[in-house]
Amino acid sequence: VQLQASGGGLVQPGGSLRLSCAASGRTISYYHMGWFRQFSEQREEFVGAISRNGDSTRYLESVKGRFTISRDNAKNMVYLQMNSLQPEDTAVYYCAVTQSIWARVDLRREYPYWGQGTQVTVSS
Repeated sequence: VQLQASGGGLVQPGGSLRLSCAASGRTISYYHMGWFRQFSEQREEFVGAISRNGDSTRYLESVKGRFTISRDNAKNMVYLQMNSLQPEDTAVYYCAVTQSIWARVDLRREYPYWGQGTQVTVSS
């Protein structure tokens, strides 16, 4: 499965962005999907995940209430709506596919398929 994230950009603090992740080559409806981010110092962080049918989500504590993950399996798309963005959210954001169980969706090593990232910069 190939993944392509898009929708990043420069936004002022307090602003919003909606990232999209387009999948091709295989339907993603069988898989949980995750979003990760990588900071400039190369540190990576789990942002959130959505279950294969969309009925469950999990988020990094610091983004709860600000970020929302959704998916449209018919379109093979996953989304990350980011509101109230702060400078510390600045990072490259990646979407990824896991075949693992829900209990492990926050573990980077459980994701064999990754898309190219999209840069999100929050700055005034």
